[in-house]
Amino acid sequence: MKTVVEAKGLVKQFADKLVVEGINLEIHRGECFGILGPNGAGKTTTMKMMYCSSLVSSGELYVLGLNVKKNHREIKARIGVIPQEDGLDVDFTAKENLLIYSSYYNIDKQVAARRVDELLRLVRLEEDKDKFIHELSGGMRRRLAIARGMINQPELLFLDEPTAGLDPQARVWIWEFLRKIKAEMGTLIITTHYMEEAEQLCDRIALMDHGKVLSVGTPKELIAKYIGKEVVEFECSQKDLNYYLNRLRELGYKYQVIGRMVNIYILPEQEGKKVFDLISSPRMTIRRPTLNDVFLSLAGQYLHEEFM
Repeated sequence: MKTVVEAKGLVKQFADKLVVEGINLEIHRGECFGILGPNGAGKTTTMKMMYCSSLVSSGELYVLGLNVKKNHREIKARIGVIPQEDGLDVDFTAKENLLIYSSYYNIDKQVAARRVDELLRLVRLEEDKDKFIHELSGGMRRRLAIARGMINQPELLFLDEPTAGLDPQARVWIWEFLRKIKAEMGTLIITTHYMEEAEQLCDRIALMDHGKVLSVGTPKELIAKYIGKEVVEFECSQKDLNYYLNRLRELGYKYQVIGRMVNIYILPEQEGKKVFDLISSPRMTIRRPTLNDVFLSLAGQYLHEEFM
């Protein structure tokens, strides 16, 4: 399996603030790789170093076999980037935005015109090609930004929060589109706060917190490692909280407190239904674990402080 991104002891420091702390990563050709973590985890900064928008402070970083410290121009010519802010030029139409962007890659004008028409059809904007940016919906602008990132037929596509701020229908459309282009063009690297999105799209995920990679694996592997086979949720008043938590600790259950809710993570050797005999709560359920539980397991200390 060919490696398209390799980080060795990667560090990013702003003044006296260490944002990325010596991470090691390998991303393989043909996979959708997700970088997940709470706000401030360092995931966007890590991605920016990968697509040569932020300088590496120390360590080594290779993209498509090239050292980002020495070969950033060649790397940029071979990758596509869709940042959080679409950066579309409001003074031009949808089609003009793509044509102007194609000129940055010195693409022949006739080739660029054909490529732009193909991309507009691909993202279903061919009927809106002459509209100005302010006339497009948020979902349409995001699709146009994705088309722009594909103008140079990249070998590797970076997407930072690809569906942030979009309505559910637009999000689902982009999910399906990203599956399609992954199958056709190869490797995607995304950051996202939507756990369902990561679970739907990503072959493997790196979990980051405080500038460090905590774990790398498939969604299934990470759920098994951090959560278990089931999650029992129950609502609890503040006066009863310590009593129930003590009972859970005595019996060896892992748990997470989020406001008035307690999530109990059931390990393979444990039985989730037995918890129902320990707890008296008007609101209690048992369900399948998700990546959202993994995220809450990492970020839960901040949520607990916010809601309590």
